[in-house]
Amino acid sequence: MSAPTAAPVLPGVTPADAPVATRAALPTAIAITRILMGFYFLWAFLDKTFGLGFSTPAERAWLNGGSPTTGFLTNATTESPFAGVFAALAGNALVDWLFMLGLLGVGAALILGIGVRIGAIAGAAMLLFMYLAEFPLTLTGATNPLIDSHIIDMGIMAIAFFAVADQRISLAPTWRRIVGERTWLW
Repeated sequence: MSAPTAAPVLPGVTPADAPVATRAALPTAIAITRILMGFYFLWAFLDKTFGLGFSTPAERAWLNGGSPTTGFLTNATTESPFAGVFAALAGNALVDWLFMLGLLGVGAALILGIGVRIGAIAGAAMLLFMYLAEFPLTLTGATNPLIDSHIIDMGIMAIAFFAVADQRISLAPTWRRIVGERTWLW
């Protein structure tokens, strides 16, 4: 009686070749995750700008005179030790513009795969501020007192930042010809 043979991990890939196949797929998986995270930021920009009715109703759209920061910063922070800081920022025109440009810039950078390092740093900073605005997390109904989606998303930003040298599904080759060896612009 012979020992059972393992089924291929991927079609046409033997178990001995699996580590090589997995390593080859990893940059593509990272690229897809990067693009999805970019769409997450871009969608927030579009919804807050046009009031598409998901998080922002049409009457509170930025184009209709609404403030993209007021609702979150005033509601998420009422019990937070940082409530005073964030409430003071809510509705400020400069903060609104910086927030919206951040959403658009981070979204575009991650989707297109250009300026990913700057986009990842800016995105992680925005996520950190959103995390602090909701701290402590027990106030927002979170199931974990320390870790929420903002922290997980910051991890994704770190992966995008460090994986920039081997980007896939992006305009990176063209962008790198433009920016040359200035790797901080990759």
